[in-house]
Amino acid sequence: MPSSAAPTWSGGWTVTVYYTAVLRFHSGPPVRVANLGSYPSDFVDAVKDEGTGKISDGRYLNWSFDTGYWLDTAPRNSTGGVLRPFRTAAADPSVLRAGRAFTIVQCGHDEDGSAIDPAVCAKLRGSHWTVADEFTPGLGGPHHVDVYIGEETRTDFTDSPWYTTLTSATLAF
Repeated sequence: MPSSAAPTWSGGWTVTVYYTAVLRFHSGPPVRVANLGSYPSDFVDAVKDEGTGKISDGRYLNWSFDTGYWLDTAPRNSTGGVLRPFRTAAADPSVLRAGRAFTIVQCGHDEDGSAIDPAVCAKLRGSHWTVADEFTPGLGGPHHVDVYIGEETRTDFTDSPWYTTLTSATLAF
């Protein structure tokens, strides 16, 4: 009978979320994005911060530091792969290599010391993450990972419990 090794737990992680901005939840003054059209400024800012945004025709306005903005049929990671909600993670490649799988076993606490919303923590803990995206080397320190949670679900999404940072989280590899 094959034996499987117990997962290794690692504490002290910072876990931030990233998401796909959705045009219909934004209403800032219009700004032109290259030759790709005009969009609300707060939407363009969110796309630049998060990497992707869904526009009204169902396509995605993606952004990366190396490429700039482009339109696509899916939200994309830094290597052109499709972002998968509650599956795709991003990390500094010197911290966690592409393909590394993990789960969140303890959510830790929010940056201000408060508890993470129980429903949010349960969903994040119940997901199986794989590093398939990367962010700028050195960003966030040696124990930092981002997890992709899909499309924003409301106006002022960044004020919702889903837009969170887990501090002192524990991961299992």
